[in-house]
Amino acid sequence: MAVAEIGEAHIHFTEAGSGENTMVFSHGLLMSGEMFANQIAHFKDRYRCITFDHRGQGKSSVTKSGYDIDTLTEDAIRLIERLDAAPCHFVGLSMGGMVGMRIALRRPDLLNSLILIDTSAEPEPPENLPRYRLLNLVARWLGVGFVVGRVMPILFGRTFMNDPSRVDERAYWRKELASRDRTGITRAVKGVINRQGILDQISGITARTLIIVGEEDTATVPERSKRMHAAISTSKLAKIPNAGHSSPIESPEAVNAAMENFLAT
Repeated sequence: MAVAEIGEAHIHFTEAGSGENTMVFSHGLLMSGEMFANQIAHFKDRYRCITFDHRGQGKSSVTKSGYDIDTLTEDAIRLIERLDAAPCHFVGLSMGGMVGMRIALRRPDLLNSLILIDTSAEPEPPENLPRYRLLNLVARWLGVGFVVGRVMPILFGRTFMNDPSRVDERAYWRKELASRDRTGITRAVKGVINRQGILDQISGITARTLIIVGEEDTATVPERSKRMHAAISTSKLAKIPNAGHSSPIESPEAVNAAMENFLAT
């Protein structure tokens, strides 16, 4: 298992493929780098592909603190430097996209381009907070398995959730989510839902940017992606039909095609 010591955190990462350019994948809340398996398989013949698990999630260590987006951003910056991965194409989904935007603002020298998937530059909507805090409380005391049924429709769109041909995939991700460390996950959730918005800052992003959003995303609704697109002058917007908040899993071919077209430009 490849691990990088970043301060007090042991950050698990994977490397696959090779090429002149590097892609770094940053996952969403409750997930791990594994959520990008379809993208790694697609791009590894031409790119060096790196995934990593944020502290407290996946196979990375659970730390006492450091779950705010600013610290996660510093973790990612130090990992990119440690692995000599700059300048890279940084691919971030949801929480990972929040990290990516901050890297683009603070360390543009580390980026070749920025790909933001199902994410937001805004703070968590106040109406979401009571529900998310209740789910987090239950997960903290009883385990993530007790809230998976409520979490799945947040992480995946209705098409994926209702497709009878994808029952095995749904079962796989339910099992994965239920296996998460309750302490690490609940700390990570607090870091995400208590984040500060940076919509008023992202006009300062100069990296070529692709914004991808699933049209069925209810966690970070498409209107937020449209506002990011309007704010970032170097951005392009791609909408993925029949996909929710985890579009790289739900519609891998469409996401790969959008990324392919962007990177080829």
